[in-house]
Amino acid sequence: MAKPIGKRPENFWKTLRTLLHYMGNHRFLLLAVAVLVSLSALANLLGTYMLKPIVNDYIIPRDVNGLIHAVALTACIYGAGVLSAYGYTQIMVVVAQKIVCEIREDLFHRMQSLPLRYFDTNPNGDTMSRFTNDVDTISDALNNSFAMMVQSFIQIVGTLTLIFILNWQLSLIVLLCYILMFAYIRFSGQRSRHYFGQQQRCLGRLNGFVEEMIQGQKVVKVFNHEQANMAEFRARNGELQQAATSALAYAGTMVPMVVSLSYVNYAIVAIVGGIMAINGWTDVGSLASYLVFVRQTAMPINQFTSQSNLILTAMSGAERIFELMEQEPERDEGRVTLTSVARRSDGSLYECVQNSGMWAWRHPRADGSVELVELRGDVRFDHVRFGYDSGRPILHDISLYAKPGQKIAFVGATGAGKTTITNLINRFYDVDQGSITYDGIDVRLIRKADLRRSLSIVLQDTHLFTGTIADNIRYGKLDASMEEVVQAACLANADSFIRRLPNGYDTRLSGDGASLSQGQRQLLAIARAAIADPPVLILDEATSSIDTRTERLIEKGMDSLMEGRTVFVIAHRLSTVRNADAIMVLDHGRIIERGSHDELIARKGTYYQLYTGMFELS
Repeated sequence: MAKPIGKRPENFWKTLRTLLHYMGNHRFLLLAVAVLVSLSALANLLGTYMLKPIVNDYIIPRDVNGLIHAVALTACIYGAGVLSAYGYTQIMVVVAQKIVCEIREDLFHRMQSLPLRYFDTNPNGDTMSRFTNDVDTISDALNNSFAMMVQSFIQIVGTLTLIFILNWQLSLIVLLCYILMFAYIRFSGQRSRHYFGQQQRCLGRLNGFVEEMIQGQKVVKVFNHEQANMAEFRARNGELQQAATSALAYAGTMVPMVVSLSYVNYAIVAIVGGIMAINGWTDVGSLASYLVFVRQTAMPINQFTSQSNLILTAMSGAERIFELMEQEPERDEGRVTLTSVARRSDGSLYECVQNSGMWAWRHPRADGSVELVELRGDVRFDHVRFGYDSGRPILHDISLYAKPGQKIAFVGATGAGKTTITNLINRFYDVDQGSITYDGIDVRLIRKADLRRSLSIVLQDTHLFTGTIADNIRYGKLDASMEEVVQAACLANADSFIRRLPNGYDTRLSGDGASLSQGQRQLLAIARAAIADPPVLILDEATSSIDTRTERLIEKGMDSLMEGRTVFVIAHRLSTVRNADAIMVLDHGRIIERGSHDELIARKGTYYQLYTGMFELS
């Protein structure tokens, strides 16, 4: 979860160490950059120092030939510096993109491993902001700041060293000005670092709000909520403006202050140096070289301070990125895996390398043996208690069973706990008390990836990916052939409308399938579940977005899809659950009635009242 606005960024040095770890993966290229940067900086220093012999040894004695050679040597020194600068900039571009690429990969990998609870409690826009804005700030800093900071450091140290060699008395004045400059830089940097961190958090909140508004534009327009949204946007945008202004207000004073101090320093040194030259306490060549060095002292410090603003922003972005990377991943202590098996003549199972179409749970035992349990789809709840927040249970003492091939339906008002039950079957969440077994094995012992491979879910909120219709159906089985894609579409009665599209199965979808009707999108989701061919199927309001005519068209296909599978159905439309083997009526997380349609009608209880319209689901 994003940190509260106004909270100072924490663990600055920890963030720096983590970033240096990524940089350490490319230490040899960075070493080459450091060497070339050093050569460039030293060339600049040595070229400036050459003023002393040029003035003293060639200009004052009027040695034209010597002056030409000295100038040529100085040009070569500067030329070497230019070539070094070109070399390190090109290498740094490559290194920076490698580092950013690795950070993105690790960030995406960690995001993929986070539990659903994280996404339920954090705005998607804020997470996206870490992938875009925060990563971009690191990229900018690496491209522009690393080499510049090294060069500035070398120039500052080298300049101080050379001016002490040239004239240590005048250098005391310069050193005093340096101390004043760095004191102000430290003061301003501490203040701006706080606001740069706040700026990144405000930007994440603003992006989250904008993303929500883009996704919900239909709802916004239906309820004429534009003005209220604009007011909220102005408030969040104002927070970002205030944070950015405060950050840049402090950071923006660094360069002018350093420049002003350098002008004062130069004026004092020029006057005192001139007096020393008049009295013969120093030579003109040394003074000329010295004054150029003093004039240049502000440049590396200005570079240092201007790059520090970018680095502070990058560190704030890096802190948010590494903060997400440190989120606790989804725990998976399961040891039971899914394996392809075949059956011997005596009925026993054995593992086979090729896909036999038959599956079993590979259950390691404490004694080192391995038991193969046939995947049948037997799901049982035993006194399950669960709540999304501790102390606030959603499900209370739920016990139920679904034998292989049975169809179990859940009905009840919104918030009764229907979807929560299905979330527990596939271990999006784990139970607080009790247990859930799958073919006699506690689901907590089954590796999550294998557990979810054995399930297929059709959600009420259909999500389609950018790509062709065939690609979206194939998402349920990535190695499926085109023949299997068409077969799954036919099973869901989606084939007819797909073939009427301009490019059929090759029609490209974007914007979550916005060009299709809600019913068509739902049919594709059903086809996607069908192609996975799982033993257990979960239909969470799967036909809620399909009109009654379309619903009748797919009933046969759905019956074929559900044949031989354990099916859990959540439905508001009670006509869709009449043929269920067992119907569970839930109320506030408790099963208050259970039985077949005819049995529940005969009891004339809550289900009877719902079915006859005496009560309504809400």
